[in-house]
Formats: sequence, C-alpha cells, structure tokens
Amino acid sequence: MKKIAFIGLGAMGGGMASNIVRKGIPLTVYDIQPASVARVAEVGAVAAASLAEAAQNADVVVTMLPATQHVLNVVTGAGGVLDNMKGGGLLIDMSTIATHGTDTLIRVCAERGVRFIDAPVGRLASHAIAGKSMFMVGCENEDDFTEAKPLFDAMGDTIIRCGKPGTGIRVKLVNNFQVLSIAEITAEALVLAAKLGLDVEVVKQVNAQTTATNGQMQVNFATKSLVGDIEPGFTFDLSHKDMTLALEAAAQMRLGLPVGAAVHAVYGAARSTKYAGKDFSALLDYAADLAGIEPPRLKKQD
Repeated sequence: MKKIAFIGLGAMGGGMASNIVRKGIPLTVYDIQPASVARVAEVGAVAAASLAEAAQNADVVVTMLPATQHVLNVVTGAGGVLDNMKGGGLLIDMSTIATHGTDTLIRVCAERGVRFIDAPVGRLASHAIAGKSMFMVGCENEDDFTEAKPLFDAMGDTIIRCGKPGTGIRVKLVNNFQVLSIAEITAEALVLAAKLGLDVEVVKQVNAQTTATNGQMQVNFATKSLVGDIEPGFTFDLSHKDMTLALEAAAQMRLGLPVGAAVHAVYGAARSTKYAGKDFSALLDYAADLAGIEPPRLKKQD
C-alpha cells in the first residue's frame, strides 16, 4: 500500500485532508499545530509527531502551506520532505507561493529524482470543508496526473489542467489578483449603496442579473460579512500576501498593474487595523468604518 502524507492542516488543508480520509484513502498528516493534527486524526488519519515522520518513505507528499519560505523550508530543508520521502516519489504542492518558489521546487525535485506537480487550490475554505475545491494543475506527465487524480477527486469537484509544472501557480496568482481586486470593488460598491440609502438586498439582486455579477457579492460577502460573520476564512494577511505575489510577478515581467497596486495598498492598510486576522470579506466593514457608517448587512432570514 502506498504511503501518502499531507503537510499543512490550516483553514484549507485541514478540510482537504479530512476529505481524503473520508474517501477511504489512508493518509498520514502533520502540522506544527497539534490541535490541527488532532482534528484530522479524529476523522481517521494517522497523526505524525514530526515532519520527518510524516514524510518518511512516503510515495506521495502533499504540501498546503501559507507562504513561499514555509514550503521551501519544509520541502528542501534538512530533515524535510526530500530527505525522507521515497526516491521517485511524487510531490504535490498546493500552496499559493511565489513563482520563483515553485520554479525552485521543480528544479530541486528533478535533481533529487522526485516527480513534481503544482496544484494550487481555488475557492474558499467552506468549499475545502465541503469537498468542492477546484485545482489548477501544472502537470504534463499523464502517469503523474493519473496517480494524483484520486486525491484531487477526493478533495474537490473541478480540475483544470493548466500546462507544464509551474503553470498552475501562475494561473492561481492571476485568478487571486482578480478575486481580491473584485472584493475591494464590491466593498466600495456596497458602502456607496448604503450612503445612497439603498436596500442592500435590491443591490445584490440587481448585481446578479447584470454583467456586474461576481462571486464576491453573490457568494463570499453574502455568506460572510453581509451576514455579520467576519471570522476567517481567508485572512487579510494572506490576502495581502497573494496581492504582493501578483504584483511581484508583474514586476518581473516589467508590467504595471495600477488598479492592483491601489487595491494592494488597501489590504496593506487594513491589515494594520483590528481586521488583520479577520476574513478578507471584512473589507466591507473596513470601508464602512472609513465612510463613518455601520456596515450594511443582509436581512436575517426567519
């Protein structure tokens, strides 16, 4: 039986790993937070006491970590994944990191005789919990994809093949750039509507019937900040990180993103406030604070 290890059990990774186990796939898990490991172990995963133990003799290792340096330390550091997993094994990195970080993983894995797929995750933490994540997969080797596909199927319902290794993360950065920018526009639009004395229910309904419609207005805000829930979710700190990655990638291409730069500044300012650890849909509350009004909310359903 193949050993599969999952490293990183945060807001996204915990739900994803749990769904692998629920589909009957044996899984060894590790996170630096023991409580996160315990939650997935309750579902039936094997809890590892250390990174080395989790990766030891693993045929497949999945990483889902917060930032570039975390991934590089875990994968390439002394006593890390590459020092412990089987030669010829498969590493699947699902983290959202810098393009140069993914490129480093591609190079180092090739040098160590380990196969590599980048498969960053789309959608929200609620989708990860429900097993409805979407994956942007950088993989041209069909045997590698076939080996990884049962894991993708266990964790989500949509797989998009993006091209060779390294294309998955690049597509993810472009998509997150759009998501996070649209979120700020949505917050500003809702605050404008409130200042104009409009019913937020009507604004949402009209949005849904025009080309202005978007997942932030109709899904994320509608299930989070518009109903008074600003607990993460996906934090301002992580949102700021992802906008930074997109702007860095643009700078490497000698490309200016003026609207994106302005949105990046908003996230930078918001993360210095009481909203730093809150869900990024709390852009609505932050914008309302700046406007001196109460955050608009949808009416509670009976």
